Amino acid sequence: MKEQYFADKSRYDNGMKYERCGRSGVMLPQVSLGFWHNFGSVDPYERSREITHYAFDHGITHFDLANNYGPVYGSAEETMGRLMDEDFRPYRDELFISSKAGYDMWPGPYGDWGSRKYLMASLDQSLKRMKIDYVDLFYSHRYDPETPLDETLQALVDIVRQGKALYVGISNWPLEPLKYGYDYLKAHDVPLLIYQGRLNMLDRQPQESGILDFCADNGVGFIAFSPLAQGLLTDRYLNGVPEDSRMSKGKFLKESMLTPELLQTLRGYRETAESRGETIAEMALRWILEQRGVTSVLVGASSTAQLETNLRCVTAR
Repeated sequence: MKEQYFADKSRYDNGMKYERCGRSGVMLPQVSLGFWHNFGSVDPYERSREITHYAFDHGITHFDLANNYGPVYGSAEETMGRLMDEDFRPYRDELFISSKAGYDMWPGPYGDWGSRKYLMASLDQSLKRMKIDYVDLFYSHRYDPETPLDETLQALVDIVRQGKALYVGISNWPLEPLKYGYDYLKAHDVPLLIYQGRLNMLDRQPQESGILDFCADNGVGFIAFSPLAQGLLTDRYLNGVPEDSRMSKGKFLKESMLTPELLQTLRGYRETAESRGETIAEMALRWILEQRGVTSVLVGASSTAQLETNLRCVTAR
């Protein structure tokens, strides 16, 4: 029989810091746990369970998911549903759970992009998989240049009014559609809570495009994904490509990306980090949290040891 989980009574005294999300009433942990990798059906459930226990016991209250996280599609949310049944239901009101729709999820014309049909059907499926009545935050996962923005945005408004989400967010939209979305949602009394974008020391597009400044100036939170550039901003690739690494599998990271110029940059980062008494990863995460307008940083973890290391960007200050 599985041992019952009891959260650490000191979970809010273990060093986690919380930031107000824009001008809302929501406080998010500076480090949030992303379910993009390591929580799918191809991953050992007990390891996923151990990681989420460690996260919550150390003050991580925000779990970030999407409909197609896995692999296979939907299986990360199924893992979340099992975790809810076995461990986290007594703590539901302490958790801030998000999901998204916008990328490919099921075959045919209604399982992708930004239509009202897709967003609403997808969220209904997500709630069933996660075995919860509502998500705290629901995102449009990407900008759809073909669907009228009003259709996508009105679907977000109606999802909140139906009680299926408490807040809405936007991810991976360019600046001008983001501005339009901000105005539309504000005019319909469902203010934009947060923007999720890729931000790290190797990819500063949200800063360079003005997205981060727009969020900061208008009371919209910002949460950064891929903060370690899928492992590039660690010690992992400084001496070649390990056999068990993400790059060796070649799906999202290609070995061709590891150019001499990039290696020189990464080794320079290592020297700087070592001079500060940090790892590259700690420095990279701390750098993001120091940027104007950033609320939280999303980290993945394949072990509790890895998560412990990532948490030092907050607890070691």
